[in-house]
Amino acid sequence: MLKNKNGLRTRLSIYLCLVVFVFIPVQSQAQREYENIEHALFSSSQLSGESGPRNVVWIEGGKRYSYMEYNYQENTNDIRAYNPETGEDELIFRDSDHTYPGTDDPFSYRSFQWSKDFRYLVFQTDFTPIYRYSGISDYYYYSLEDDTMELIAEDAFTAELSPDGQKVAYHREGEMYVFDLNSGEETQLTFDSKEHFFNGRFGWVYEEEFSLVQAWKWSPDSKKIAYWQTDERHVKRFVSTDYKGQYPGYTDIPYPKVGEKNPFVRIGVVDIETGENVWQAEAAEDELIPRIYWTSHQDQLAIVKMNRQQTHLGLHFFDTNTGEGQLIMEEESSDGWIDVYDFFAGINDYFIFPDEREEFFWFSNRDGYKHIYRYNYEGEVLNQVTEGDWNATVVHAVNTEKERIYYSSTEESPLERHLYSVKFDGSEKEKYTEDEGNHSFSMGSDGVYYIDTWSNISTPRQVELWTTDNGGELLEKFVDNQAVKDYINRYAYSHRELMKVQTSDGTELDAFIIKPTDFDPERTYPLIMMIYGGPGSQGVYNSFETNAWYQFLAQQGYVIANVNNRGSGGYSWDFQNSVYKNLGQLEAQDYVDTAEFFASQYDWIDGDRMAIRGHSYGGYMTSLTMVLHPGVFKVGLVGAPVTDWRLYDTIYTERYMGLLNRNEEGYESTAVMPYAKNLDGNLFVAHSSMDENVHVQNTMQMITAFTNAGKDVDLRIYPPGDHSVSYSNQSYLLLYKTYTNYLNKHLNPHQEKEVALQD
Repeated sequence: MLKNKNGLRTRLSIYLCLVVFVFIPVQSQAQREYENIEHALFSSSQLSGESGPRNVVWIEGGKRYSYMEYNYQENTNDIRAYNPETGEDELIFRDSDHTYPGTDDPFSYRSFQWSKDFRYLVFQTDFTPIYRYSGISDYYYYSLEDDTMELIAEDAFTAELSPDGQKVAYHREGEMYVFDLNSGEETQLTFDSKEHFFNGRFGWVYEEEFSLVQAWKWSPDSKKIAYWQTDERHVKRFVSTDYKGQYPGYTDIPYPKVGEKNPFVRIGVVDIETGENVWQAEAAEDELIPRIYWTSHQDQLAIVKMNRQQTHLGLHFFDTNTGEGQLIMEEESSDGWIDVYDFFAGINDYFIFPDEREEFFWFSNRDGYKHIYRYNYEGEVLNQVTEGDWNATVVHAVNTEKERIYYSSTEESPLERHLYSVKFDGSEKEKYTEDEGNHSFSMGSDGVYYIDTWSNISTPRQVELWTTDNGGELLEKFVDNQAVKDYINRYAYSHRELMKVQTSDGTELDAFIIKPTDFDPERTYPLIMMIYGGPGSQGVYNSFETNAWYQFLAQQGYVIANVNNRGSGGYSWDFQNSVYKNLGQLEAQDYVDTAEFFASQYDWIDGDRMAIRGHSYGGYMTSLTMVLHPGVFKVGLVGAPVTDWRLYDTIYTERYMGLLNRNEEGYESTAVMPYAKNLDGNLFVAHSSMDENVHVQNTMQMITAFTNAGKDVDLRIYPPGDHSVSYSNQSYLLLYKTYTNYLNKHLNPHQEKEVALQD
């Protein structure tokens, strides 16, 4: 529900009924269509529209937030700070006013961070990527008071200001360092790194699958640093090349595949003043250490240990002065995995340790849905904070003074996210969002002010500033994206239509379709299932459709569809966990059942002209569905697929498939290659030979299996690139042109109904 400053409210009710489409007005035939696919792909920003304040960082305990804004008049990137209470908007930093120290070169930066007292900024510049999320950079320190800037570190992997704002710590070439801002002196803290042996840095698999780049943390009092030491010298390497030059160079990455040895890690704590290092915990060969946290007790570090398959978790508290630790709490799952973070929800930590409280919060699925539990420092459950047949998804703020926790949940619908708060003891729950749709939030640490970014199937992205005071009040609407509304009135556009489908075993699934823009129920149209499907992911939300390729295909006469298959996030633990140790089987059945449901229910969908398309996990699911259920889909479009889970990394795969020596049958039955002889359709596969995530080895082994079975498959290899396959605007355009031409060739979107009926 929209609530403006005058208290006026409007509501758009969206009813989701079994097999009943949400009504969306049919677009006028006079509307323009995209001239070609290039026009569509490079017009995608017209559908997504404005996004509001960029790079928002809440400062001063949530009283203000800083943000980046491109100043078109001055041709600069500005950092500004806004006060929601007063409306004051202050310029903090303008890059055009500065040069790199000692040069005339204009200053530019990739990101910035604040000191705790908000008097200083640290800038990351000159970034050179190493892995998908990480790389090396130069770091500069800027004083707001003195308007001075100086270089802190060159070619550092990560850097962060100390909480007291007096020092900057960083990792460089395998070691940890600290720079004193008052004296200008650098001090090396660790000294024993070697090739593939780091202090304060992860190897590829920890970074990728635990979603962390910085492998160290300042203590709250700025006196110590806790860090991971990573030894991957024994980890087997994967070698790849882009085939450049007469004798190509090769990239060599330690990459543990299923069943192989993981990096060895242990946690150390180093004293900044004395240099004394005390080892805290070490992971055994069959253990992982995915997270560490400083507690509210000085010199106490919380360390999370898990078994290799991530079905058992132990939280340990360590005395950083002695290295002595004790087990505080543990959680075990006999029928699935345990998550410590959620990539898709954007929550990096399922443990939360409030300042100045001898208690912590933990997300758990133990009652069948993901909820927040409150513990004391003895490991006793004080109470369950949230409860119901829905999931708490993200904690946005914890106000210890009010004893309130602010969080998002799926209570309204698995297709939506809304904002609530509740007392630590689970009482006095309040709901703040009222407009139907999918909401995301940026909130100050005290939970008073927040930015709400939301949309629904008929409303493009809205960005609003709210306060939680007085039950919630809209302070300012930053973005209403009227330009998007105007654009889709000029151009042919098809909204998402939400619906329910039922699988062959009676499971109810949420889905959406996008009809052709010139939809005529007397014609027949080909169907394309656009899927991803990995555990915890979600493809169907009550949100505005912004994919320009989908719109281009709809203009060409395709029906686009997606479904929240079993294994998706947002639903019960049983629903998500149903794919455990058997990835791909249920998901493939859900895609087939969804497509056949559409074709059986609607005469305007041609069941003989259906396609399935996916990338990464979606590429795996497209390949597997084509061979497990031959003949259902006439076309499969595959990008960067896993084709055998034995070829993927340990941490991701063993989380969902278990250990290889205990589930060999499961690994065999979920691979694509054993079913290659079943292929009955047209399969197009694209992959990059430099994909460090899903290695091109997957595609090559699959192609060999198809060749051995006498099955012809269309293959495109992009030697440069990464997991996205494309590596430039031209390669991106070519890839999607090829996808589209392949669909047109085999599905003929302009085929008339009479021809289909004769067939």
